[in-house]
Amino acid sequence: MVTASDFKKGITISWNNGLWQIVDFQHVKPGKGAAFVRTKLKNIITGAIREETFNPTEKFPLARIETKEMQYLYNDGELYYFMDPESFEQIPLNYDQVEDAIIYIKENDFAQMRFYEGQPFEVNAPNFVELEVKETEPGFKGDTATGANKPAIVETGAKINVPLFVEIGDKIKIDTRTGEYLSRV
Repeated sequence: MVTASDFKKGITISWNNGLWQIVDFQHVKPGKGAAFVRTKLKNIITGAIREETFNPTEKFPLARIETKEMQYLYNDGELYYFMDPESFEQIPLNYDQVEDAIIYIKENDFAQMRFYEGQPFEVNAPNFVELEVKETEPGFKGDTATGANKPAIVETGAKINVPLFVEIGDKIKIDTRTGEYLSRV
């Protein structure tokens, strides 16, 4: 159990018939009246975001979230299959569960999968990935007055803005948290 006064970013609680992660919180002590905790919560199953205020003494059960390293195998058109490298168990997931991460993951790459009570609910790509540029327009010499960027499509289908010197066939390093180009590899 955790009290509202002990909230921290990233804590996952069971509340209001759902699993909610604390995105932001603020302890408020008004001049008149009792103190309270203003929070921004995200439902980890549906993705809904909600703002709530709580009495600092309210108690909530902590949700036990398990994280496992899983290997992405393939997509059959509808489902995305991941394998536990220890037990070799395959877990099929639909697009809604993998949409944020799948644009950065190639077949046979590893990703973090999060589980609640044995059920997967989220897949996270590694923080940094190296992917090959498959499509981009040529950059023109002298067109760099403002540190210009151009769009590029990498081997997984993700669209990334890259500097003008990046060409088709180059391997680039991408920060998956922001979707930004970091460097050529």
